[in-house]
Formats: sequence, structure tokens, C-alpha cells
Amino acid sequence: MDSIDRSTDSRVDEVRVPLAALKGRGTANAFPHRFERAAREAFDDGWPAAEEDAAPAPRTEVIWETARSIITTNDSPDIYFGQSVNPYRGCEHGCIYCYARPTHGYLNLSPGLDFETKIIAKRNAADLLRAELGRRSYRPELIALGSATDCYQPVERELRLTRGLIEVLHGTNHPFGLVTKSAGVERDLDLIAPMARQGLVTVFVTITTLDADLARKLEPRAAAPHRRLRLLRTLAEHGVPCGVSLAPQIPFLNDDLEQVLEAAWDAGAREAFYQVLRLPWEVAPLFRQWLAMHFPQRAERVMHRIQDMRGGKDYDSDFATRMKGAGTWAQLLRQRFGRAAKRLGFNARRQDLRTDLFRPPAPPGQGSLF
Repeated sequence: MDSIDRSTDSRVDEVRVPLAALKGRGTANAFPHRFERAAREAFDDGWPAAEEDAAPAPRTEVIWETARSIITTNDSPDIYFGQSVNPYRGCEHGCIYCYARPTHGYLNLSPGLDFETKIIAKRNAADLLRAELGRRSYRPELIALGSATDCYQPVERELRLTRGLIEVLHGTNHPFGLVTKSAGVERDLDLIAPMARQGLVTVFVTITTLDADLARKLEPRAAAPHRRLRLLRTLAEHGVPCGVSLAPQIPFLNDDLEQVLEAAWDAGAREAFYQVLRLPWEVAPLFRQWLAMHFPQRAERVMHRIQDMRGGKDYDSDFATRMKGAGTWAQLLRQRFGRAAKRLGFNARRQDLRTDLFRPPAPPGQGSLF
């Protein structure tokens, strides 16, 4: 191993491309976060690697956290919700493009492999939510569940933190929405379906592409595209208002936008939106590594087109353009989506979730008289 001082040069894009992908993981690299002063890289010393020297496949580690607060507010003009709740930090789905990867740097963890394998779970999420909804000053408005990382990622099957949050929202008639790539949401239909009948919930399913091979590379531990379509059908059959997210759109990779919209409409989705690829901070060099590994002949074209949408840069955080991009390709994509969505009937009527049914939770130890 070789120590490299980065105190005077913070260009993390110099980290080498891994020679092979890790099965079931978006990246094979414990990529250094931007706050690190030193990073380590493996190098070839000319000696053949012995079998006992091979690193074992990384396993998912759950790190419990006792959080101090749970509802996060934002006033970003390009985001439709004003408050959100995230029971997890990090995401086992391993989507290489995830814009939340850099947040692991605040925990002194890698936005690369650590983000996928070291999952921070907020053990007291439901209790905190109940307390914050019970404050006298609280005024109900839509809560977005899992706005940063998927609240139905694989560890939820055992930890059930999202289930606990929905139980609180169900008990208080509080509106919420979520976006997921997981069929795990079906487990909680006993709570979600009754809330849907009251106009309190909407669920979006992300389908980036119908190409199963590409999806497996982009989102290695998320549900397959056909399974997500089946999830949409199940939601629709249970009367849950559902939509499809086509985020992110990546030039020269997932070019089946119209086909995804058609399949989602047939499955029961009635709302749709898209976003273009966002590459903030460490996500840009990680995505470059992924391109070089999986699509080396296309990598340069993809990055050039991304930069065309970002004023010549890998990313531009301007609120006016960060979600949809700018330039000719972004305009063409906007037209394609608009025409296909209109032809199929998407977004003809948006459902505003109700807030008038909200009833604050009872104080601890005080039951209901009814």
C-alpha cells in the first residue's frame, strides 16, 4: 500500500480505475471523501497475488445512530416538498449515480464502497417523528420519506424503520409521499392502502431503463425493471396513486424514455417526472470510473454530452438547471418527455394530498378516549 498526501492537491479524480467490478456493488473503490488529507491506493509490486491475500467480498454493516431530530426542512425552489424524513444514511442499492453519496464524507466514510456497505440506521426514527408531530407549533404538510436514500433498501426488511415511520403517519393521518426502487413497499400496503383512500399518500417507482443488464450495472441491488413494473400494478390495484420517476437520464446509456413511460402507463402509473444525471462532488470521479469499467468505448462521449448540459463542467448546482440541465440535449430531452407524457395521458390531474385530517399524536403515556 502507498500513502499519498493530498493536502495540497484535492483532485480526487486521480484515483485509479479498479480493474474489476465487485458483484452486487456499484463501485469497487473505497473512494476518499473530499475532507481527507491523505488517501491510499493499491499498486502493483510485480509479485503475483496469493489467494489468501485476496480481499473478501464486502458485506453490509449496519451502524446504529441515535438521532437528535428527524424532520428535515428545505426551501429549494426546484424541490416539490418542504420537509422530509430519512431513516437511513447510505444505501445498499449501490446506484453509481446517487447524488447522496458525498454525504458519507461528513461521517468520515467513503462516498464509494462505504456508502453501499456501511448503512447508518436511526434507531429512534419513529419516536422522534411522533414527538415532532406532537409539537404545538407543528403545521402538517407533505413529508417525503427517503428523499436522500431509499427508505426501502434491503436492510429495511429486517430493521423495519420505515414501517415504524409509516405507523406514526398512519396513526396521525399525516400525508406523505415516497420514491423507491424496491418492491419492499408492498409489505406495508396494509397501512398505505387505507391512507390512499383518504388522499394521504402517493408512491413513485423509479425506473431508469427497461434494459435489465444496464439496470444491473447502474443499480446493482435494486429490484429488476420488470419487478418494478409489477410493483406499479400492485399499487394501482390497491388504489394507491402511483407514478414513475425516470431519474436520472444519462446520455447514450438509458435511451428508452418513451418505452419506460409506455410500460409504466400500462402498469397503472398516472404521474411521471424525470431528471438528468447529477454529479456533485465525489460522484463525478466515481461515475467516470464506472464508465471506464463498463462502457470504455462510450465513456468520452457520455461525459462530453453531460458537460454540454452543465456549461462545460461535470456539474452545476444552479437551482434553475441542476434538475433538467441546459443546452440543446437538455431541450431535446424535455421535448421527448413532454410529448410522450402528453400522448399517454400522464400528469393530466395531479392529486394534492390532504392535510385537514391530521390529528396530533397523544402525549407519551396518554391514551385516546375514543
